[in-house]
Amino acid sequence: MTMTMDWLTEKVLKHGLITKEEAWYLWEQPLEELCACANRIRRQFCSNAFDLCTIINGKSGRCSENCKFCAQSAHNHTGVEAYPLLSNEEIFFRAKESRKQGILRYSIVTSGKALSDAEVERVCEGIKEIKEKIGISVCVSFGLLNERQFRKLKEAGVSRVHNNLETSRKNFKAVCTTHTFDEKIQAIQAAKAAGLSVCSGGIMGLGESVEDRIDMALELRDLGIKSVPINMLNPIPGTPYEKNKKLSSDEMRRIVAIYRFILPDAFIRLAGGRGLLGDKGKGCFQSGANAAITGDMLTTAGITAETDQKLLLELGYEVKQRNE
Repeated sequence: MTMTMDWLTEKVLKHGLITKEEAWYLWEQPLEELCACANRIRRQFCSNAFDLCTIINGKSGRCSENCKFCAQSAHNHTGVEAYPLLSNEEIFFRAKESRKQGILRYSIVTSGKALSDAEVERVCEGIKEIKEKIGISVCVSFGLLNERQFRKLKEAGVSRVHNNLETSRKNFKAVCTTHTFDEKIQAIQAAKAAGLSVCSGGIMGLGESVEDRIDMALELRDLGIKSVPINMLNPIPGTPYEKNKKLSSDEMRRIVAIYRFILPDAFIRLAGGRGLLGDKGKGCFQSGANAAITGDMLTTAGITAETDQKLLLELGYEVKQRNE
């Protein structure tokens, strides 16, 4: 059978899996046709559901890890504000504000390799109160925790854990050397063993190759990840990547479309860097993406929930949540 776009689209629609060779072929196809096919796949597997979440920077700066993209790494000199774990009162207040804006999912993100046992215990108390009084789904990004710690978080009411792979296995050492790709995988597997769903993706624009992008998508598929954030690098002064070229909207659309082919039933989430796109992600939402982080990012301004909800209504989406 000769490989064509239509043939590969039908293969995915019939629940077939795209191979690495086929993903390469798709990468080289005309953009508009590729994106239209990806959107067709999205409609079949996910309908018009759109998963919208907000994040709070629960602990900022002074991170021991040397991730080259990160404003919060102690190895980089960005002038980012540094502060310890926020009080449960502040975390609760921000959750309440998110829920008032119609947001169904709220994620607490902290800097550092991992929260300590004492920090996990403290934040668990705050999460219990959020679940009891606000009724919003709580996600956490607390670093490389172990299964015991993840079980405590699940008992407190956490439904999902976020832990980005960031890039491919092959490229990871070029991005970070203070922890390994395998440590990332171990933390993801520990979270799943604790009964939590996992959100994991990466950052585009780190100097990675097309092969790196495809390899990461295939790795996420092997891990069974159903919530996949795609960040676009915001080159922050003071980081080793400050002079990296910003990706274009068309490049991001192509990445999103390929990820939809490889991960047909995932919620592909535009995350950090979306505000750098002239259309704020609209083109990507018509190319297979069906989730986003709304509001401010960790250290940069984002797009308001009101603006996003207006756009999603225009595109025919319905804000829902999925906990796989």
